[in-house]
Amino acid sequence: MTTARLPLFPLNAVLFPGLVLPLNVFEERYRAMMRELSKTDEDEPRRFAVVAIRDGRETAPTGAGMPDALTVPVERGPAEGFGPDPVQTFHRVGCIADAAKIRERADGSFEVLATGTSRVKLLSVDASGPFLTAELEELEEEPGEEAEALTEGVLRAFRAYQKRLAGANERSLTTGADLPDEPSVVSYLVAAAAVLDIPAKQRLLQAPDTATRLREELTILRSETAVIRHLPSLPAVDLTRAPTHPN
Repeated sequence: MTTARLPLFPLNAVLFPGLVLPLNVFEERYRAMMRELSKTDEDEPRRFAVVAIRDGRETAPTGAGMPDALTVPVERGPAEGFGPDPVQTFHRVGCIADAAKIRERADGSFEVLATGTSRVKLLSVDASGPFLTAELEELEEEPGEEAEALTEGVLRAFRAYQKRLAGANERSLTTGADLPDEPSVVSYLVAAAAVLDIPAKQRLLQAPDTATRLREELTILRSETAVIRHLPSLPAVDLTRAPTHPN
C-alpha cells in the first residue's frame, strides 16, 4: 500500500486522471497552499489532492461573480465550512493533481492550471496548518474483465450522446480517430465529459476497475441519449472544456 501526505483542495467537482483543472485561487488558505507548492521546482511534480465535497459547497463570498475584485485575502481557517471532522464532509476517493502552471497575480491571488494524474483514497485530514493536508492511499487502476471489448461500445454510445446533446450533425463531432482507445483513458474522458451530477461522477471515479466504469457509462449514455431524444430542445453544450473553479 503506497501512501502519501499532500495538500488537500476540496471542490464542488470531481476530477478524473488525465483531465485539466483550471483554478482561480483567492481564499487565503488556498493562496498559502499555492505559495507552498510554488517552492517546488517547475521541473518537479507540484502535487495536491482534489476531493469532491459531499456535504456543503466551496466557500466563495462573491457568489457567482469573479473574485478578482477582492483587494484583501479572504481569511478562513483551513477547515472552515467543512464541519468539526472534515474527513466526513468529503468523498473518500479523489484524484491527485499536478500543477503545471501556478501564476501569482498582483493582488496575491493565483491562476492555476493542473492535470489529474491518479486516483487516491482519503485516509485522514489534518487541519493544524495554514491549509488542509491529507494522508492518502494511491489506488491502482485495474482493467477488469472485458475492458477492451467494452471500449468500442462506450465510444459509439458517447458519440451518439454528443450528437443528441449538442444537436449537431455527425461530421461536426469528434471522430473515432480523434478519441483515445485505451480503456481507462476512455472511461475517464467519458466520465468527465458526460453532463452528470457530482454523485454520479463520483460513483464513476470510485469504480473498482475500468471495466465496471465502462459498463456503468454504457448504461448511463444509452439512458441519457434516450431521454434527450424526447426533449423538445437543448442548448449546445461544450463537452471538452471544464469551468474554472473559483476558490
